[in-house]
Amino acid sequence: MGGMIKVRGARPLYGTVRVPAAKNSVLPLLAASLLCGGPVRLRGAPRLSDVEGCLALLRAAGCAAGWDGGDVVVSGQPSCCRLPGGEAGRMRASVLFAAPLLARLGRAETVLPGGCRIGSRPVDWHLAALEAMGAEAAFAGQRLILTAPAGLHGAAVRLPGPSVGATETVLLAGCAARGRTVLQNAAKEPEIADLARFLNGCGAAIRGAGSGEIVIEGRAGRPLRGASYAPMPDRICASTLVCAAAAARGCVTAAGCAPGLYAPVLDILEQAGCRVLRGADSVTIGCAGPLRGVGRLVTGGYPALATDAAPLVAAALLTARGQTVIEDRVFEARFGCAGGFAALGAHVRVEAGGRELWIEGTGGGALRGAALAAGDLRGGAALAVAALAAEGESRITGCGYIDRGYPGLEAMLAAVGAQICREMPPQALD
Repeated sequence: MGGMIKVRGARPLYGTVRVPAAKNSVLPLLAASLLCGGPVRLRGAPRLSDVEGCLALLRAAGCAAGWDGGDVVVSGQPSCCRLPGGEAGRMRASVLFAAPLLARLGRAETVLPGGCRIGSRPVDWHLAALEAMGAEAAFAGQRLILTAPAGLHGAAVRLPGPSVGATETVLLAGCAARGRTVLQNAAKEPEIADLARFLNGCGAAIRGAGSGEIVIEGRAGRPLRGASYAPMPDRICASTLVCAAAAARGCVTAAGCAPGLYAPVLDILEQAGCRVLRGADSVTIGCAGPLRGVGRLVTGGYPALATDAAPLVAAALLTARGQTVIEDRVFEARFGCAGGFAALGAHVRVEAGGRELWIEGTGGGALRGAALAAGDLRGGAALAVAALAAEGESRITGCGYIDRGYPGLEAMLAAVGAQICREMPPQALD
């Protein structure tokens, strides 16, 4: 979609927004559909550029994939092992398509995946796990070629760290392998459990998803059955909404997402001085006066503060009284949005080689509108959140990054009273 987002800030937000389905769940579910012999319907999938990219990859693999109202439907069997370099290279999630293609066709060809510029995200752990399960990896120029001469087999796999993507790769490969796979040091994120629920609903046998050890009983040679499935809600989108309420002040309800899924963000905002009312699947956050700094925060794997939420929390605390330091232990360049925060008048600096963002709050003083440029998905959303606290108009370019993870961020914020809109260049309107 792209274009430019215009924000006129310093206006409190009031109202209710329903949280959409999680991008970080839907993308691996789309990759998992390649393992299914019957149709797959993902109900209420978000309309995101990354979802469209995954649908293009599925069509390139030989499947029928598209929209049916608000649902995504995938049918047919994969017949082509070669993923197009353009789509595969644009997004990190494309690496998840390798294991299902390898399992179904015995070969997968792709390129090293891209995504946001937030630091190194190598695929070495994915490849090492697949090689332990019988795959062979080779490079031909920029292309990665995976083969499994004797098929995939179960194995004992221990990841060097709890990588979400590598855990998902092992889940997908293990379902189609011969024998049992035991994965240790697995990621514990809710999206892992969501993927396992879907796969089990399609006939897989997975135990322990959401813990550090996952056991997968493979069913080589037998495709999973299709299913109709509602992906989990987007805890990062919910985090964005509550951080927007804290930055702009007011009272906002994020509906349809259990507070336990993003408890660290809510705890931080509560510590900063927000009123937080937790329901079964909703959160209402109220904020009137200035917030206070919360000291040192550290990101990590679930259930710690999510790395994706770190820039959003930072945006909410730019006008607080006192200091906040956020250390990101997942990516070394998470805080590329710091320059935009500074342009708005925030007192911030990046240290420790890019891993720490130091915020010396403005003590309740307002920020000022500025011209901003998104350089990654969550950083771009954080700039929009920060702009809500700024007097005057801010203009945010690079919105293609934001569109990768939010199905209309400006519409969600406008629904609770933000003065925000999308302006498209003339050629985009033709």
